[in-house]
Amino acid sequence: MTFVIPQPPQATVAVAGTPDRFPVRRIFCVGRNYAAHAREMGKDPDREAPFFFTKPGDAVVDSPCTVPYPPLTQDLHHEIELVIAIGRGGADIAPDAVMDHVWGAGVGIDLTRRDLQAEAKKMGRPWDWAKAFDLSAPMSPLVPLADVPSVDHGRIWLAVNGTVRQDADIADLIWPVRDHVAYLSQAMTLAPGDLIMTGTPAGVGAVVPGDVMTGGIDGIGKIEVTVGPRA
Repeated sequence: MTFVIPQPPQATVAVAGTPDRFPVRRIFCVGRNYAAHAREMGKDPDREAPFFFTKPGDAVVDSPCTVPYPPLTQDLHHEIELVIAIGRGGADIAPDAVMDHVWGAGVGIDLTRRDLQAEAKKMGRPWDWAKAFDLSAPMSPLVPLADVPSVDHGRIWLAVNGTVRQDADIADLIWPVRDHVAYLSQAMTLAPGDLIMTGTPAGVGAVVPGDVMTGGIDGIGKIEVTVGPRA
């Protein structure tokens, strides 16, 4: 096969403790999946089925890293999240079969241009401009499922310059992993290489150039991201 332009590089994420890489196909993100975060964003968590938005696969960047402050925003926010890596594809997956399709898990930060998101919401437009920009999905190395203690409970936290801002437990997910992955698979066929960012707890907030974000999930991993100068 001959390509008419140079073939783009394959987006990948590190695998913990090995030189191996996990190839990334798509990134799905669950919106408002912690009740306290839904409330801090002015929504009622008891009235919504899970909903999703996407980031491009090449938005991933390995932690530790420095991410430039992105253009077009004055309000860049952090959102710490559990990441689920799909190893076996499928459609209409039953909740009790979801873990048979999961390769592993990691920790990610959904970087968000909050002012652009607020404008999009006000005008009834998609969130892509706010969520799907370059390097907007820093991630820790992924851990194979056999080495993950649980995707159902464990502390999830994020600090900025050493001050904790987000601190919760993944047990607080409104739609747990098995449920929201099954729901997503009803809308489209999941495939090996898909990543699912499962939502963020309360405490999201702004970061500025020079800030250092650290965070993690018990038993799964830690992440460190420095905000660089404006792009």
